[in-house]
Amino acid sequence: MQATHVATKMTFTASPDEVWNRLMFYEQIEERPPLHLRLLLPEPINTVGSKSAVGDEARCNYQNGYLVKRVTEIEPGQRYAFEVAEQALPIRGGMTLSGGEYRLQPLEGGRTEVTLSTRYRSLLRPRWLWGLIEVMVCHAFHRHILRAMRRGL
Repeated sequence: MQATHVATKMTFTASPDEVWNRLMFYEQIEERPPLHLRLLLPEPINTVGSKSAVGDEARCNYQNGYLVKRVTEIEPGQRYAFEVAEQALPIRGGMTLSGGEYRLQPLEGGRTEVTLSTRYRSLLRPRWLWGLIEVMVCHAFHRHILRAMRRGL
């Protein structure tokens, strides 16, 4: 089964270094997710563990299970990538998360474009229908994270 890759971009009025210091996982956002995400995705509780060096693992706890994210690449101020090393988290339709990344691109005027990506596999059929729904939900998920980061700057 081939992995699906979804990427969402957002512009920040901050330097790449400022944005880099505000990178966060979904599980670290203190405000509740919007209703549509709460209905479609497991609700996060917290993150335990380190995620500052390649090889570090963080256990991301949810109401009905957990994920273990392992840092795979770090280019300070530019790129932060991770893989999902373990998933004990039921996601509707049997979706399996593979990993994700943040990419930071400096822009003129001290701004930064941030691209948040997620990779996953899904068994839901028909793919033409469920693929569209999954991409829409993934973009909403990314926007929630990116907006929380932007508010924190």
